[in-house]
Amino acid sequence: MTGGAHEPLALYVHWPFCVSKCPYCDFNSHVRTKVPEDAWLSALLSELESEAALTPGRPLGSIFFGGGTPSLMQPQSVEAIIGRALHLWPAAADIEITLEANPNSVEAARFEGFAKAGVNRVSLGLQALNDADLKALGRQHSAAEGLAALDIAQAHFERVSFDLIYTRERQTEAMWRTELTRALAFGTEHLSLYQLTVEPGTHFAARHARGDLILPDEDPAADMFLMTQEMTAAAGLPAYETSNHARPGAESRHNLTYWRYGDYVGVGPGAHGRRDGVATVRERLPERWLRSMTDKGDALTETRALPRPERAEEAMMMGLRLAEGISSEDFARRTGQPLFDTICEAAAHRLGDAGLIEMSAEHFRLTPRGRPLLDAVLRELMIQRA
Repeated sequence: MTGGAHEPLALYVHWPFCVSKCPYCDFNSHVRTKVPEDAWLSALLSELESEAALTPGRPLGSIFFGGGTPSLMQPQSVEAIIGRALHLWPAAADIEITLEANPNSVEAARFEGFAKAGVNRVSLGLQALNDADLKALGRQHSAAEGLAALDIAQAHFERVSFDLIYTRERQTEAMWRTELTRALAFGTEHLSLYQLTVEPGTHFAARHARGDLILPDEDPAADMFLMTQEMTAAAGLPAYETSNHARPGAESRHNLTYWRYGDYVGVGPGAHGRRDGVATVRERLPERWLRSMTDKGDALTETRALPRPERAEEAMMMGLRLAEGISSEDFARRTGQPLFDTICEAAAHRLGDAGLIEMSAEHFRLTPRGRPLLDAVLRELMIQRA
């Protein structure tokens, strides 16, 4: 029903603060002029203690500092969190410790400190490689600052990834081809390449509703997606997940835990966790989270045993994002429900005949032709099952 006591556990640490709020972002991120970092560190360490008491002896396979902008943290705080985590849980020999970073010059100067703190992988939010698009995306760094930060990251960390957003406003396929060609020449082992989506409640959503945010239509966007798959594969960084590309062996082990429906612990405002079939959610608003931790020593807002059908549906939705697909054996072990009890088999056979999925008794996955149609395939499989 779960990964078991010996399967590595992932730890997610949420730092919710940013210098500014990007107009496309619907993450739990907040702009604050002053953050009492000592109080925040104390509360995060307290949450680590609580979670470790509930997962005794589980080996820790990865730590991921996300946000928000965790590179705004002092390296000493990052070091304290890593140190406490490695004291509380036994660490896997090849533990992956990732920190998300924004590439302005102030944060890039901290990279040496983060490396000394124990971070061994950095994920850099470049998002675009020209100043006009960076400004349109609300980013606070220039293209030159971004590339300088990438150089510094590659000097201090063996493992470096960076993000780019495509299908941007008025972007053409030729423009994206030129930009992606340039990005692939930087030599990083991992790229996260996301299509721009309009999320409810964001500034971009308001612009889109007014009709003054012009994004590529569905067909050009699909062409850009296919081109992205072809170019990254040719460069030796094939897609191992819908939006993530890596050299073989350089995949994000932390994110693979999510996509393979493994167990993970989440600490910090709004952080989610899932361990031993139980889902946890923490207070979302930073000030409320800190007040709850200070007053009660606990900021959980939900602790809920997940029913088998819900676990199975979540595992299906996550696992089909992966190029490797879903192992029937792992699926049943982690969800308590056989894979083919989760989907409509008649729909699966139709999708197989259409060349969109491949299935056997051992595996279930999308074909390259089916991967751009992930959402439609899931609807067909799950709705008809219901």
